[in-house]
Amino acid sequence: MTSQAARDRLVARLSDKGVTSEAVLQAVANTPRHLFVDEALASRAYEDTALPIGLGQTISQPYIVAHMTELLLNSSPRLDKVLEVGTGSGYQAAVLSMVCDRVFSLERIEVLLRLARRRFHQLGMHNIFTRYTDGQQGWIAQAPFDGIILTAACPGIPDELLQQLGDGARLIAPLNADGIETMGLSGPLSGKLGSGGQYLVSYTRHGDKFDSEILDAVSFVPLLDGLS
Repeated sequence: MTSQAARDRLVARLSDKGVTSEAVLQAVANTPRHLFVDEALASRAYEDTALPIGLGQTISQPYIVAHMTELLLNSSPRLDKVLEVGTGSGYQAAVLSMVCDRVFSLERIEVLLRLARRRFHQLGMHNIFTRYTDGQQGWIAQAPFDGIILTAACPGIPDELLQQLGDGARLIAPLNADGIETMGLSGPLSGKLGSGGQYLVSYTRHGDKFDSEILDAVSFVPLLDGLS
């Protein structure tokens, strides 16, 4: 269940669910997800489901990882420099590293970051750069970014992150429904938001303006303040 054949079956399922980017599908096929979960869960690594990684955190469902990566690319085959807020297990950053020249990933839980760094080193993913910090401030010294992705749900997008987007770049994040209504975002799901739910949103920068859209209902752990 940890073989390339298992990864290929997962890729076929993601394609059936609507992921069309060949670059993203190949990235998933080349990323050994079983190395990003506890050994006891390795046999389930290529199921299309989220799995616990301890400390109240999860490794995201492969479809969500692929879908968010595809949205971030926004029809581009590859990006130069992206920011990830929430390293977690490191799986999302690993997939991004296959379609981006440089991935800058921030994590507030030190234990998880140490494990992720070990995995990146083991796999030779030397284009992933990590930092132990509260990710809501971004990584100003490396800005602007060609894309920003948040892997935990928040009530609203910190302005610090939006200002670190490059012109024409896209930010993808899960937002709480209450935050979406407060911010007045539009999209096909507006007016249909469930109370207490979470929804994937995108922001695309055009100069000093940001186009935003509500995309899909999702389920993520919350984005928290401070270090742990």
